[in-house]
Amino acid sequence: MKYLTIPKIENHLHLEGAIPLDTVWQLIQKYGGDPSVSDINQLKNRFVYKDFNKFIETWSWKNGFIREYEDFSLLTGAILKDLIGQNVKYAEIFISPSLFKKRLKTQRIIETITDEIKKQQNIKINLIVDLVRNYGADKEMETLNEINEVKNLGIIGIGIGGSEKEFPPELFTDVFEKARTFGFKTTAHAGEAAGPESIWSALKNLRVDRIGHGTKAAEDKALLKYLSKHNIPVEVCILSNLKTKVISNLKDHPVKSFIDMGIPVSINTDDPKMFNNSLAEEYQSLEDTFHYSYQDIQEIIIKSIDTMWLEEKEKLKAEFNAFSK
Repeated sequence: MKYLTIPKIENHLHLEGAIPLDTVWQLIQKYGGDPSVSDINQLKNRFVYKDFNKFIETWSWKNGFIREYEDFSLLTGAILKDLIGQNVKYAEIFISPSLFKKRLKTQRIIETITDEIKKQQNIKINLIVDLVRNYGADKEMETLNEINEVKNLGIIGIGIGGSEKEFPPELFTDVFEKARTFGFKTTAHAGEAAGPESIWSALKNLRVDRIGHGTKAAEDKALLKYLSKHNIPVEVCILSNLKTKVISNLKDHPVKSFIDMGIPVSINTDDPKMFNNSLAEEYQSLEDTFHYSYQDIQEIIIKSIDTMWLEEKEKLKAEFNAFSK
């Protein structure tokens, strides 16, 4: 694959959505199987969605097979091996411990994940805790306090995901304000399942540092100008948006408009093993659909380093520039 060997970064990648298929199958078998998926091919077919709500339903079903701390060891190790195989040098990975709090403690989930990260020498990882809208502000304030106890384990920020339309950003204003006092960077899924008003609210009420997806910003010229003027990065997930029917055709994705307007972007996979995509395929879509050259895409990747919350940005840029020469 053309873009497999190029060094890569990612800052919109969900741990729970990046579990290799054979590892998901292993977890399903561990807990007695499921009559709806009799083999791994049926499992693959399960990861096809008619709309965003169907994706969320499947996401929740799959998470039901993550029940013990050792499951997080297994899946984290498999994910890191997969990322290294793709020549991903640095990733900021979303984790959502709130999804598992009925069985497991937030702090120990993070400790377990971190223990696996420490075993890897060929990739740098930081964590972003993605709070879940559906649980409400009070519950997620509890989660915020819990992760603050272990933030020294590589947690650099928080985000918020879940049902965007039903739980708009402004409901979580106090949570994000508290997160800033703890020293966390902030991002929010916005403009994916809801319109530009969701992005505006994330910017004005949550005062986020980055926007996750931001696809519907294309519907509001004033918003595009605002993102550009204030240099607010957008975590772009092209193939994810196609698979969840946020866009109906790749050519409808606004990524080129974002880049042309000077909005900082990063190219990401979101939930790659649930969408059957990879960063190499994301880059290929930039070439095939938007006619960027190989050199253009190298430049996009290197520029996207500035959108990340890594401290050693210049060192990473130097490594990526050396590859391109």
